[in-house]
Amino acid sequence: MTPFTRSIIVVMAAGTAWSWPLVASATQAVKIWETPGFKNPESALYDKAAAVVYVSNVNGEATGKDGNGFISTVSLDGKVLVMEWVKGLDAPKGLAMAGGKLYTADIDKLVEIDPASGRILNRYEAQNAKFLNDVAADANGNVYVSDMATNTIWRLANGTFEIFLSDEKLESPNGLLAAGDDLIVGSWGVMTDGMATKVPGHLKAVSLTDKSIRSLGAGTPIGNLDAVEPLGDDAFLVTDWVAGKVIRLGRDGTVQVLESLGQGTADLGYDPGTGTAFIPQMKTGILYGFKIE
Repeated sequence: MTPFTRSIIVVMAAGTAWSWPLVASATQAVKIWETPGFKNPESALYDKAAAVVYVSNVNGEATGKDGNGFISTVSLDGKVLVMEWVKGLDAPKGLAMAGGKLYTADIDKLVEIDPASGRILNRYEAQNAKFLNDVAADANGNVYVSDMATNTIWRLANGTFEIFLSDEKLESPNGLLAAGDDLIVGSWGVMTDGMATKVPGHLKAVSLTDKSIRSLGAGTPIGNLDAVEPLGDDAFLVTDWVAGKVIRLGRDGTVQVLESLGQGTADLGYDPGTGTAFIPQMKTGILYGFKIE
């Protein structure tokens, strides 16, 4: 998930100074719809059971405790069902489902929501957290949250919300995906001044058993990574927030740019059944639907 302010620091677009291992065109993204009117949409999550897409709206500053944030519900063909479905949030970002509940990261809290009613059930405080961002759940129902500003990953397990791992090797963890015995991390990169990075990030894997950290592929800089979704067994669908790119990223580090939507391309959701990606654009307020073929 993603940093955003009204006076965002423009950092070097990934790919302009780094040599990626490219692949020949094998996958393509075809736009099927776009829906405007969102307020700094940061994350989209496909819910198969409810047949809807949830969209978190920061609606202001990314760290502003202003009560303006909300979550929308959208149909699978891009029609807004309820724009302000869950209200009273500050700056909601990443979204995940676990144990029949919806979770969102909200600056320094993990918020638990009843998806049947949209009612907020719990707010779990992350003491001293600065920028809770993406959320992911593993097969056991544990919920993980990245704090990219402190190189920390939090975990909610059995009702206890505490630090799972804090390590500079995470290099500003943003996107999260629980995959088997690993937590896949899309790193933003080592930040220098504000959100700027001298070296952009790449995908890492954190062992859920011993918490060891390793790079996926050769560890070549890819970009200021945000979303991480599985795309089959050998690749991921990721976004580079700064460069505005939607990328097919192989486990071996090969890169294929599928689409460029401009700076602010954030935490996409993905329906593997239909191959549809739901992509929020924070700066334009548009939610896109793309077929990944």
